[in-house]
Amino acid sequence: MGFKCGIVGLPNVGKSTLFNALTETQAAQAANYPFCTIEPNVGNVAVPDPRLDKLAAIAGSQKIIPTQLAFVDIAGLVRGASKGEGLGNQFLGNIREVDAIVHVLRCFEDDDIQHVENKVDPISDAETVETELLLADLESLEKRVPGLVKRGQQGDKESKIGASVLGKALELLREGKPARLTEPADDEEARVLAQAQLLTSKPVLYVCNVDEGSAADGNAFSARVFEKAKAEGAEAVVVSAAIEFELVGMDHDGRMEFLSDLGLEETGLARVIRAGYNLLHLLTFFTVGPKEARAWTVEVGSKAPQAAGEIHSDFERGFIRAETIAYDDYIALNGEAGARDAGKLRQEGKEYVVQDGDVLHFKFNV
Repeated sequence: MGFKCGIVGLPNVGKSTLFNALTETQAAQAANYPFCTIEPNVGNVAVPDPRLDKLAAIAGSQKIIPTQLAFVDIAGLVRGASKGEGLGNQFLGNIREVDAIVHVLRCFEDDDIQHVENKVDPISDAETVETELLLADLESLEKRVPGLVKRGQQGDKESKIGASVLGKALELLREGKPARLTEPADDEEARVLAQAQLLTSKPVLYVCNVDEGSAADGNAFSARVFEKAKAEGAEAVVVSAAIEFELVGMDHDGRMEFLSDLGLEETGLARVIRAGYNLLHLLTFFTVGPKEARAWTVEVGSKAPQAAGEIHSDFERGFIRAETIAYDDYIALNGEAGARDAGKLRQEGKEYVVQDGDVLHFKFNV
């Protein structure tokens, strides 16, 4: 499953530079002027997971296949975008289907790089973009909710549910609050709210783009962003897009040496992924064999048949059981045979809730 993140922010905050570094491509043109990204760029990124390499080494797997994440680089928004300023709000539709919003904020001083607001203030920048997303949602719901109310009063059950939950969201938006604060009354309302694909209902990950010297510990700008994220129940990470871009093309050893010299233990990509997993409540399970070792992603709380369905719909439809080994047991006992002999290979049924790091082999019959 992985997850799909829409990268947003004002022009010239480092969105495209970060996107290029994350995807290790030059797919997005990075330039020192607003709106250099004219069309949304989509890049798939392999999720680094050292557990996968260890599993493959034990199993003698011929191929290693990590799970994938998708990043969508959206053109920079400016104040008034929802009313047609700058390039307008046509780009907002490109992020309606993403799972989370990665909000890149400029947290560095540099007189050579123009700022669209002529000042460095990440909190103000965040509020500018949030306001445009909020106004776009407000316009959408003010058109939709009256119709839902009318049809609900006429006896249409689905419209009545929509009028209730989207009406709650509309009231929040009118108060200047994001739709993600909406509290659905039940699972049906939660489903309708999710289907509405409101921009402000999506979880947010703030990426503080700092100078190289602040990459390890952040700075005064990023500290303010972390306070904001904590107050909102959002996530925040510190990344230096310039450093990430320098890492492109380096081999593993070169990267580690370069990062170590800067006082860093991991890449910004790894931090973004971990924060995204926390934000979206995701976990990783593995399938391991002589042909390939592969990582898969499901939501926390997923049961074994759902995990099987990530591999193939037939696996879920004809699910019988899941042969399960915890990652630590697989490593400690040197693979499947050792785990089986030690009684650590378990037969789990349809109600088993998959745990992070599980090594699974599915039995099914269609």
